[in-house]
Amino acid sequence: MKKLLVVVDYQNDFIKGGLAFPQAVALENGLCDIIKKYVSDGNEVVFTMDTHQKDYLSTYEGKHLPVEHCISGTEGWELYGKVKKLFDKGNFKIFKKSTFGSFDLAEYVKKSGFHQIEFVGIITYICVLSNVLICKAACPEAEVAVYRKLVASPDNELNDKTLDVLRSTMIVIKDEV
Repeated sequence: MKKLLVVVDYQNDFIKGGLAFPQAVALENGLCDIIKKYVSDGNEVVFTMDTHQKDYLSTYEGKHLPVEHCISGTEGWELYGKVKKLFDKGNFKIFKKSTFGSFDLAEYVKKSGFHQIEFVGIITYICVLSNVLICKAACPEAEVAVYRKLVASPDNELNDKTLDVLRSTMIVIKDEV
């Protein structure tokens, strides 16, 4: 069975920058463990990276979330900590995205024929949600799952509600890794 792990936006600006929140830091070791497991089992791991330009504040998103973040080429755009070290040692595909969901990721999963697509990362109620749903639309027969303990958001209540909504759309919410 062909499996894919999608690591969503585990970037410095969400961990220690302008949009940092403590729950994000707590994911680091768990993310590293699941990435290593996927690689050792011969499965594929890809990363999405929130990628904005210097004109971010003049964009639609920037007008509604006026905090510069993940500006391409800056330290804030880079992957964080131990996850970055794993990334640097591997041969992983990146999907840079200027908005919440990645059509390129959806096209990739559609063409690659994955039977199982699993998600980890941040922020659950924005970018994780968007990428999960777009991939499920691209691969309606694939099992799409989210690891409850490996996603996080600044608002814990909204995080949990999002997981409930995802479950209602036939996304598997996994409690154990």
